[in-house]
Amino acid sequence: MRLRTLLDTDSLGLRLLGGEDELDRAVRGVMTTDLRDPSRYLSGGELVLTGLAWRREPQDSERFVRILASAGVAGLAAGEAELGAIPDDLVLACARHRLPLFSVVEDVSFASITEYVVRQVSGERAGDLAAVVDRHRRLMTSGPAGGGPEVVLDLLGSDLDLRAWVLSPTGRRIAGSAPAGAGPELPAEVGVRLAGEHLAASRTGRRGPHRVTLPTGTYSLFPIRSSGRDLRETVLSDWLLAVEADAGDWPEERLDLLHGVTQLIAVERDRRDAARTVRRRLAQEVLELVQAGAAPAEIAARLRVAAPVLLPGLGTAPHWQVVVARVEWEGGEAAGGELAGGAVAQTLLEEVLVDPGAFGPEPSDRIAVAHTGDEAVALVPLPAVPDDRDPLSAGLRAERLLAVVREPLTRGLDDDGRLTLGVSATVHSAEGLRGALEEARHARRVAAARPGRVCAAGHEELASHVLLLPFVPDDVRRAFTARLLDPLRDYDRRHRAELIPTLEAFLDCDGSWTRCATRLHLHVNTLRYRVGRIEQLTGRDLSRLEDKLDFFLALRMS
Repeated sequence: MRLRTLLDTDSLGLRLLGGEDELDRAVRGVMTTDLRDPSRYLSGGELVLTGLAWRREPQDSERFVRILASAGVAGLAAGEAELGAIPDDLVLACARHRLPLFSVVEDVSFASITEYVVRQVSGERAGDLAAVVDRHRRLMTSGPAGGGPEVVLDLLGSDLDLRAWVLSPTGRRIAGSAPAGAGPELPAEVGVRLAGEHLAASRTGRRGPHRVTLPTGTYSLFPIRSSGRDLRETVLSDWLLAVEADAGDWPEERLDLLHGVTQLIAVERDRRDAARTVRRRLAQEVLELVQAGAAPAEIAARLRVAAPVLLPGLGTAPHWQVVVARVEWEGGEAAGGELAGGAVAQTLLEEVLVDPGAFGPEPSDRIAVAHTGDEAVALVPLPAVPDDRDPLSAGLRAERLLAVVREPLTRGLDDDGRLTLGVSATVHSAEGLRGALEEARHARRVAAARPGRVCAAGHEELASHVLLLPFVPDDVRRAFTARLLDPLRDYDRRHRAELIPTLEAFLDCDGSWTRCATRLHLHVNTLRYRVGRIEQLTGRDLSRLEDKLDFFLALRMS
């Protein structure tokens, strides 16, 4: 319901004092208050009714209106019974904050307005929503192109004034819709946060919707379930429906209808997933050929078939990178059989490889992921000439892949799962794919040796000491670092001498006294004193390459 509807209802006795351009705002509830600060009771979208008892001096109006505007209320209606005419300071404050202001004539009670709004928003909405679901169900049965999640979300926005989005497990926007003039789109960082909250709540087994309050508003999160034998198989791949509203006080009928909407979207997702079958089959065939040691000419022929599917319109043969992913669960097996870690990794990898800023389900169409056992393998085509508009076209880097998705996936993996990724270098022909696959697998093993629920390693790390460090046994690490660094730590603790930071800076500056002193804002003589103290405490000589290397490795392993 819009504010304009309230103004056009003569029996409510409302008179507009300001905010004519904002009358298309949606009213999602009503609240009566005379508190000086009612923010804790506001969730956004309310029509606030007040008798102005909170106003003791003109300056109070600015503070009160600022609180309402920050909470995202739809409008303010002030009664004339207390002060007669509405004070000018309140009118000006509402104008400054673009908050629609109404006066309520003395002979109309707030109870009458409240009853009307509640009846319109709650009572009639249930019937409207049933009509929405029925309309979309008819659209779906009219043919294979039922319109996708965008259609049902458009109906939620236009018919019910609901802002809603379909998000991937990592928080990327698949679809979204909002009423006209409802404000900015969902920020990317909010989508990531909502996905993390959803995954964490789902792993507890609680039935949705899950209520989340952020600085940007209150959201209700509805899981869009796919079939699966074990929650761990599905929760990391399910989409979710995020509605900007508090569903905590919705009637059961309305919640059932929203769950019905998620079922419709789930059907649309199943249809889209079916289209991935061709890409997955192509990737599977290439993977089997590579693992079987097939002739490069045979693999190249299969790649020529795959390239137009993955990169439509590509004029020349692409370059390729291989990404290997593995999802491992503590416990190993689910009730009733083996837990399909490879299938979960396949779905996750298809999402992780999509640019986080991309909108909709289509960007994953260029990703071909196969899986075997607990491992998923992606063949990622790269154009021969990178596209400046596509940051991934120049090649994948391990840590960049996880920058956005690490937080939500860590929460979804909870305390019993791990996702590890390995990324190969770019290869330019079929002959290089077998080596790229082994390189990606080895990089994944390096990632698996690191702490954390979500880890990645790239090909560039396989030609440095980083490759060796994860495989040093823990007791050897502890003994080695303790022998070199514990004397320095003890000295720092007792004298606040900052020997450890000095050592790190000295090595980072390649032993240059001048550059290190400049970086630490020290006189060179002070730096020489500290380095001398390090050598005295450890019995090492920082002018010797061997001792520098030992200190460097000890710092990296500590």
